[in-house]
Amino acid sequence: MLLSRYMHMHKSKGLRAGSVLDRSAYILLSRIHAQGPMSIGQLGDAFGLDTSTLNRQTAAAMRAGLVERIPDPDGGMARKFRITEQGRQRLEDERTGIVANLDRIMAKWPEQDIHAFADYLERFNRSIEQLSGKPWPERQTPHPTRD
Repeated sequence: MLLSRYMHMHKSKGLRAGSVLDRSAYILLSRIHAQGPMSIGQLGDAFGLDTSTLNRQTAAAMRAGLVERIPDPDGGMARKFRITEQGRQRLEDERTGIVANLDRIMAKWPEQDIHAFADYLERFNRSIEQLSGKPWPERQTPHPTRD
């Protein structure tokens, strides 16, 4: 909770000037980026959210130019949402800002502590996914090292 509060506090005070997405847009774009085009139904299954909530979130993302509706690439009936180039860039910018903020938080941590923290956090997230039955589709990448 402290990490989330810290990130939100610094974002709202302008200390993270590079912040470009609100939480719901970030999560929506992250999922579509990881999994590919998704319908409202697929998004509802993935997030456990109702259709009206997702309609509001996707409509806001469309107005902002972050996603676009396309015919199902697999030939299904439902239209799907695909991340736009602008959405992809803003997601990348947001992730870069988050990593920079985490670097500031852990600036004095030994490298082995950073790796241990990342390992435990990944394990914690996987346990949540197992309990919820909703695994995240993105593969984990090795932990970054400092220059």
